[in-house]
Amino acid sequence: MPNLPNCPKCNSEYTYEDGNLFVCPECAHEWSLGAEAENSEETKVYKDSNGNVLNDGDSVTVIKDLKVKGSSLVVKKGTKVKGIRLIDEDHDIDCKIDGIGAMKLKTEFVKKL
Repeated sequence: MPNLPNCPKCNSEYTYEDGNLFVCPECAHEWSLGAEAENSEETKVYKDSNGNVLNDGDSVTVIKDLKVKGSSLVVKKGTKVKGIRLIDEDHDIDCKIDGIGAMKLKTEFVKKL
C-alpha cells in the first residue's frame, strides 16, 4: 500500500483514496493533492439546488416547506429571501425572513432568483 498523506484537518493516519480524492474516515474531510485543490479550498463555492453559484447579497427562494426548529412556525415553499449572507458552517446561509426573523438555511433548500 502506498504512503498516503495524513489528514490536513485532524492529522489522522487512516486516510484512503477514493478516485482522485483522499478521504479521512475520522473527520470525513475530503481533499486532493495539488496547487489547484489548495486554492479552491480557500474560497469555498456555494451552489443552490440547481447548481447556480450563490454570492453574498443574492436573493433566493425556498424550494420546500421547512420547519423552524424550536417553534411551530414553517417557512413555506416559495418564500423569497433577500440579501443572504454566506457563512462557513453546517447551514451555509444566514438571513432574515419576514414574519420569522433571523435564520440559517442550507443551500440545498434554496434556488437563486
